[in-house]
Amino acid sequence: MAFRNREDAARRLAGRLSAYRSVSPVVLGVPRGGVPMARVVADELGGDLDIVLVGKISAPENPAYAVGAVDESGTVTVLDDGRRAALREYLETEAARQLDLIRRRRELYTPFHGPVQLRDRIVIVVDDGIATGASMLAAVRAVRRHEPRRLVVAIPVAVPGPLALIRREVDDVVCLLAPVPLVAISGFYEDFAAVSDEQVVAALTRPVGHSTAPTP
Repeated sequence: MAFRNREDAARRLAGRLSAYRSVSPVVLGVPRGGVPMARVVADELGGDLDIVLVGKISAPENPAYAVGAVDESGTVTVLDDGRRAALREYLETEAARQLDLIRRRRELYTPFHGPVQLRDRIVIVVDDGIATGASMLAAVRAVRRHEPRRLVVAIPVAVPGPLALIRREVDDVVCLLAPVPLVAISGFYEDFAAVSDEQVVAALTRPVGHSTAPTP
């Protein structure tokens, strides 16, 4: 086990991100697992916290395997193995379903304000792991359209191939582990329990500086 839980991983990431402590970054969590981690990182760095909403599009024969993702604007990112013409109708249907979920999550997670402005800010995107990279790729492309001054991905553990793809899209990557082979992200956490919507809301609404994350 590399990490006790998501909070442990987030504190280790924050230590590696200390150079950004004096610049008031925007820290974006990818719901749901990345949001309690982003809360910890934002508190440690003295930054603002928000979310970047994306919906995973799973392979039709394997719900655990992502072939693409859709962002809040409706833009669909598809990995190379998801570009087959035979999947086009399936991808469109799944993207529409995920976009509906994204809109419901926005209403639930941030009912009183829209997204934090990212233009000319240093933005750090946090999640609990990268497997195929589809969700993170969609997330960073969505953030890039807002013209941040610098775009950083912070991740505890990632598959090397997708991580290399992400590196080409951003200005900096902080990754604690990129083992070969990587069987499952969950195998690197002692506690990798699912994060609930209630935990996401609690992380987003907790006062700045109260960095003890809900136990994931």
